[in-house]
Amino acid sequence: MSWFSKACSSSVGKKYIMAISGVLLGGFLFVHAAGNTSIFWGKHAFNSYAEHLHSLGFLINIAELMLLAIFLVHVVTGLSLFFQNRAARGNERYAVQTSAGGRTWGSKTMPYTGLIILAFILLHLLNFHFVSHDRPISAIVRPVLHNPVYALLYGAAMVALGLHISHGFWSVFQSLGLNHPKYNRLFRLLGWAGCILIAGVFLAIVLLLLFSATRLS
Repeated sequence: MSWFSKACSSSVGKKYIMAISGVLLGGFLFVHAAGNTSIFWGKHAFNSYAEHLHSLGFLINIAELMLLAIFLVHVVTGLSLFFQNRAARGNERYAVQTSAGGRTWGSKTMPYTGLIILAFILLHLLNFHFVSHDRPISAIVRPVLHNPVYALLYGAAMVALGLHISHGFWSVFQSLGLNHPKYNRLFRLLGWAGCILIAGVFLAIVLLLLFSATRLS
């Protein structure tokens, strides 16, 4: 086994992989949220944004494949770390949980919010990606998010996303060795600011179309 394989299979190596893939996914979410804010300016701005993306042709396909690869690496590595840590704790698991009073909701629910996000992504792809695109994107998005059932599912997913990335941002700083009592409060605030910004934009879009579908008509 090469040194690279050994490094990637170690607990520390996996944490670095989680940090790097998490940063890349966080960057995608930020760009995606920024682009989707065009919906607040009406259907013409939103359709124009979508048409610009599709005009990139094969570059979008390459970006989608890269994003899928990064996402799969993040999920597989996260699951591997979860089961590895669970096995290492063994019978001491409950004692550790009892003494871990400083853990946040984001860290406690990390595996579960991850599964919720995975289920949401599949739903999101079924609703918006694997559909006929012979209509403007506004005509595809409007009926989905104006449906109270879908709006509730999307809203719950955004809460899960916020919790997940709130701890994810914090974990990145730890994995990169930036964990220091002097700056920890700042890092936590940055983490929460990032998660509120990203999840807040997506949640605002859901609420906008739930209560004002005419925005895209």
